[in-house]
Amino acid sequence: MGRVLIIGAGGVGTVVAHKVAQNADVFTDIMIASRTKEKCDKIVEAIGNPNIKTAKVDADNVEELVALFNDFKPEMVINVALPYQDLTIMEACLQTRTDYIDTANYEPENTDDPTWREIYEKRCKELGFSAYFDYSWQWAYQERFKEKGLTAILGCGFDPGVTAIFTAYAAKHHFDEIHYLDIVDCNAGNHGMAFATNFNPEINIREVTQKGRYYENGKWVVTEPHEIHKPLHYPEIGERESYVIYHEELESLVKNYPTIKRARFWMTFGQEYLTHLRVIQNIGMARIDPIIYNGVEIVPIQFLKAVLPDPKSLGANYHGQTSIGCRIRGIKDGKERTYYIYNNCDHEKAFQETGTQAVSFTTGVPAALGASMWAKGLWRGAGVFNVEEFDPDPFLAELGPQGLPWVEKFDVDLEV
Repeated sequence: MGRVLIIGAGGVGTVVAHKVAQNADVFTDIMIASRTKEKCDKIVEAIGNPNIKTAKVDADNVEELVALFNDFKPEMVINVALPYQDLTIMEACLQTRTDYIDTANYEPENTDDPTWREIYEKRCKELGFSAYFDYSWQWAYQERFKEKGLTAILGCGFDPGVTAIFTAYAAKHHFDEIHYLDIVDCNAGNHGMAFATNFNPEINIREVTQKGRYYENGKWVVTEPHEIHKPLHYPEIGERESYVIYHEELESLVKNYPTIKRARFWMTFGQEYLTHLRVIQNIGMARIDPIIYNGVEIVPIQFLKAVLPDPKSLGANYHGQTSIGCRIRGIKDGKERTYYIYNNCDHEKAFQETGTQAVSFTTGVPAALGASMWAKGLWRGAGVFNVEEFDPDPFLAELGPQGLPWVEKFDVDLEV
């Protein structure tokens, strides 16, 4: 039914490949491509399906991508490469008439680039929205995808992704109006390392060290990093200190659900982790601008990435669970109600199935399932879409069987 190309061979790409291969009734032909072909070959070896093809590609290079697409002729591309590469992959999809899905919105590799900076500062002035990563760059492709009759599905990981689908499900079945949305993300796992990031360090560190932002009464409120925090209770885990940070799904959700009065994103961090982050920032290792060292140009955060543990390697010793969900307050039949929908994922079970930890697992499973929704004709349309714009029911009906069961709680104390 579906000929699919997976771009990216990290932890998330590994999970996507496993899940796509497990659904052979949906995906008939599979290729994995990455800058390092050997990584793709190792994934195929672990899956044990020699029919899966692999290829080397530079996802920064549109011409290389177009050549690969024309050679393999995928019907859909699952982009689990770096967010820096979203636009080049979307461009290649347009040139080859290929549908598209990803897990994270575009962000620039260099936020000091004059061209990018000019557009960014204009947006900040006009919209009062100052996050470095946002959907405007990909939403700008709307007319081009529409004209070619192609589907582009944005942000189909867990957060963003499932959290937006949870919100759509709540709006469809349990609320007439959603007023308050709090997305909560807890990783209570322990990997035994002094310090490591759960996904690409460049992206992870930039995400959690930027200023916080949340939406309230039609405006974006900016906070200092980790300024707002409080202890929240997570199912089967207990109490964890949780911090308001900015996360990209807030931008699309307040656009698509205009009754929302306030939307926030909370993430848990341990004190030791935050101390490491402060040190990394204070000594300049989080810098993204190039410096000259011994006559060679290096980017500090990229050097840091090279010396930190590979997130994909953490799974073997990871114990504990993640818990991610939406805590919602709004109106149904004229009465206020509260609602909590969430998934808990076990690191050890994720490793047993795919050789990855739960953070990769919870991102990769939805990406593969979103591609399946497209392949079955359930999520289609001409243009660029965020996942909450599609019917949540068929997706959530399969999410549990694919490895991420979800739980609903009604009229409970949301704590937020």
